[in-house]
Amino acid sequence: MTTDDETVEQLGSALGDLQRVLRRAATQRSGNTALPDAQVEVLRLVQRRPGIGVKEVAEGLGIAPNTVSTLIGELTSAGLLRRDRDPADRRLARLTLTDQAVGRMAAYRRHRGDLLAAGLAGLAEPDRRELLAAAPALRRLADLVLAHRPGPPA
Repeated sequence: MTTDDETVEQLGSALGDLQRVLRRAATQRSGNTALPDAQVEVLRLVQRRPGIGVKEVAEGLGIAPNTVSTLIGELTSAGLLRRDRDPADRRLARLTLTDQAVGRMAAYRRHRGDLLAAGLAGLAEPDRRELLAAAPALRRLADLVLAHRPGPPA
């Protein structure tokens, strides 16, 4: 099966638009100030991998370690991230979310879910079924794209 460039562009555009609309509306509904995308990416990675180190965050996000250090400093100052020394190697820091970050992210997910459910309810049943059936394939696509992106600049 081949996919033409226009269809790929339409998919990318639709996914990008959906992400932006959901992020903006869910953040607004939660009553929080929007965080920069890079900070959100750090929080999401730490949520998936509590205790991750700074170097692993840089590698996982494909961004420079000094940029990650800046982001971690900002998130720590904002009370959203905790940086603890690794007991086995005091030179390393291990990252975990604070209770504030956990609550903020849970509220965001809840509002995003509500917005998606309302949007899906407005679609015709065949469209709704197709989109829901595509969710596992979209997850696999996201994982593949993440796995093939370039590493951080040297």
